[in-house]
Amino acid sequence: MSGPRLPHPAHRLGHRLGHRLRLAAAWAADYAYVARWQVQGFVCREDPSGYLQPAQGTALREPVVLIPGVYEDWQLLRPLAAALAAEGHPVHTVKTLGYNRGRIDEMARRVESYLVSAGLEDAAIVAHSKGGLIGKQVLLGAEGNRIRRMVAVNTPFSGSPYARYFLIPSIRAFSPRNALLRSLQASLEANTRITSVYAAFDPHIPGGSGLDGARNIQLESMGHFRPLGDPELHRLVVRELQEGKP
Repeated sequence: MSGPRLPHPAHRLGHRLGHRLRLAAAWAADYAYVARWQVQGFVCREDPSGYLQPAQGTALREPVVLIPGVYEDWQLLRPLAAALAAEGHPVHTVKTLGYNRGRIDEMARRVESYLVSAGLEDAAIVAHSKGGLIGKQVLLGAEGNRIRRMVAVNTPFSGSPYARYFLIPSIRAFSPRNALLRSLQASLEANTRITSVYAAFDPHIPGGSGLDGARNIQLESMGHFRPLGDPELHRLVVRELQEGKP
């Protein structure tokens, strides 16, 4: 009796090549997406205060604070802001974050100041990339009791091995060897209040965004930025906020 037939070497090579081409296409589409949104956000500056009022006819839900990633402002998260407001969530943005180039602990202090000045209680954080690290720092800080839950999208909780190749401090801060990042990683008490959502393939975070003790959910979509415009992600974020409500 003959054994199972092994794939022909040419078939295996073709499969690997096809896989790499799909990843390359996803990478290119990811950068095209963020470039379009960055240009659109720079040219057409939208007033974020419009999202503080949820859609008419919806039940008022908990307030949400958006925290973008490094070199991003809230405009990149506009599709999420619209989806959350449509479900009754007042959506807050933190203007003092700017393009989020500062240290994680400094950016967290700015978010904390906003929480106090806006008088927010029993709120949620929805964050992208570096924003999730800032959000976790807020959960661990003096004003962490104001935040019930955080949903983080494509956040490098364990860092990214690519960061060490950059000279820019705002990017090198994501190195797995960074002291502040390691301290955040070692602090586990806030993880049960976090949902980490991440793409099937993230070119910026090859190790993934899984977080011990958190609720981890992998999307079908690929990319570091493109999932932000994916209706699947919007529905998931809304569901996580609503199902996690005591």
